[in-house]
Parts: sequence; structure tokens; C-alpha cells
Amino acid sequence: METVGAFEAKTHLSDLLDRVSKGETITITRHGVPAALLTPVGKTNHKLTHKEILEGMRELRKKVKPDRMTVREMIEEGRRF
Repeated sequence: METVGAFEAKTHLSDLLDRVSKGETITITRHGVPAALLTPVGKTNHKLTHKEILEGMRELRKKVKPDRMTVREMIEEGRRF
């Protein structure tokens, strides 16, 4: 974990945010005393693997009955994948 002074953090915030988004944790100090901690946000967007996408599509295909669902319902059901 790297430590950065408040002035440097202010002048290089964009670079620090880039580093944090890649997984680094950075402590910001004020006069040598830790004042804040920059940490990456937890994974909010789980990226689906190809296998998970295919499984989802197969499940959708099982649910879709041509005469029982409207196109709108099919679109809404498919948006979950």
C-alpha cells in the first residue's frame, strides 16, 4: 500500500484513480498523518463467461413458447442475460 501526501493527491487525482481502479490501495496523508484511504470499489458488474451466456440462452430457449409469449415478453426475459 502506497502513501501519498494530500497536495500530491490533489494534483494527481486522475492518475491515482486509474491506479486504484486497477486494484491498488493508496493512503492519503495530511502532514504525515493518514487522512483517507483510496480503495477499489467491489466488483459490481460481474462479467459473464461464454459458458454462462450459452447456459442462459439455452434456459431462455426452454422458456420461450412461440404461441405463448409476445415479442416484448421475449425481449424483457432475454435482457437478464
